[in-house]
Amino acid sequence: MKCPVFFRASKFLLAAWAVGITALVFTTAGKAQTFTVLHNFTGGSDGANPMNGLTIDAAGNLYGTASAGGLRVSGCENYEGSYGCGTVFEMKPYGSSWVLKPLYQFPGGANNSDPTLGVVFGPDGALYGVADTGLYRLTPPPTLCFDFLCSWKEDLLYTFQGQPDASAPSSRVIFDSTGNMYGVSYFGGTYGDGAIFQLTHGSSGWTESLIHSFNSEGGLGQGLPEGSLVIDHSGNLYGTTDCSATLGCFWGAVWELQPSQSGWNLTNLYQWPYNSGYQPVGVISDSSGNLYGADFGDGGSDLPGAIYELSPSGGGWNYTMLYDFQLGDLANGLVMDSAGNLYGGDYEYGYGYIFKLSNSGNGWTFTTLHTFNQSDGEFPQGPIVIDRNGNLYGTTIRGGSYGYGVVWEITP
Repeated sequence: MKCPVFFRASKFLLAAWAVGITALVFTTAGKAQTFTVLHNFTGGSDGANPMNGLTIDAAGNLYGTASAGGLRVSGCENYEGSYGCGTVFEMKPYGSSWVLKPLYQFPGGANNSDPTLGVVFGPDGALYGVADTGLYRLTPPPTLCFDFLCSWKEDLLYTFQGQPDASAPSSRVIFDSTGNMYGVSYFGGTYGDGAIFQLTHGSSGWTESLIHSFNSEGGLGQGLPEGSLVIDHSGNLYGTTDCSATLGCFWGAVWELQPSQSGWNLTNLYQWPYNSGYQPVGVISDSSGNLYGADFGDGGSDLPGAIYELSPSGGGWNYTMLYDFQLGDLANGLVMDSAGNLYGGDYEYGYGYIFKLSNSGNGWTFTTLHTFNQSDGEFPQGPIVIDRNGNLYGTTIRGGSYGYGVVWEITP
């Protein structure tokens, strides 16, 4: 909800985060996993309420977005009640600690605000992201800057127009091998049930087109796509929708979108049966082309969440439930390490926790790596990232020293 903004004094808060203090360290039972809060968001220039996890570069630096904080322009307030139009930030290790540096503070209005989705690196090394207004590209200042708050340059690549165009973007963008961008929107499209969009780059800039409009009415219709996307070597896209019409538009499906000479063709790979799962939240893939994801209900109950695998087989796809949470848990942010283990967060049980699913080859073992207690974070959400040493990094929407969320690390 957007409403007028009220300014508050923040000098003390800014001093607290600018020095990059490591605030809290906790050790979990088991294999001596160590949990560390790397940054407590203050609601100032650093941001507030990061909602979509992190991105990591080859050097191990972290990048993310905060949905609020930054510039306090009239009309910028997120659903958490935090003020500011949002920020993009970078975190770098500095000695034994980490320092957060704001890269960009959104100005609001037609120039974007409320970046609830994370940033990714494009083929050109720039950062690309989606905010409520449209798609943007961030590049460093053209000249060397010694100011701690040096702002990167934003180029607004495309502004969403609403139905019949895309509306309410609901995934990070991804790139194909030729540099085209893809994403999904929760609403908009021809039927108002969401769309898959493509941006192609030419001499005159970026051109947006809808390559599929979801229709929740009849047949194999479905709608309301959200969550992470996957693209394979053939350029096929994979994702999920909340809604699948053949089952009353409640249970959702995993889909594949294939390019052809006549256009793009969408196929349902898996559709949740009644009372066995609903609202899948994106997919990831392994090197063999298997898909993995989480849904908000499985195992024969309306409440428990589950982690599942979809494997191609004989022209179809086989569904396997890897883990049934048995409680009202909502898993998200899946990532797979080089050994095939899965990691994710849960933001429904208590203040949330981080888990690991270990793949022994004969089954999957569930381990809780860290349980949040509000003072060290609350509600982990969005993709977790892994560095070359196996350390995990992520964010929480709320909690921490100031209640605006944290960046955390778990070391093996």
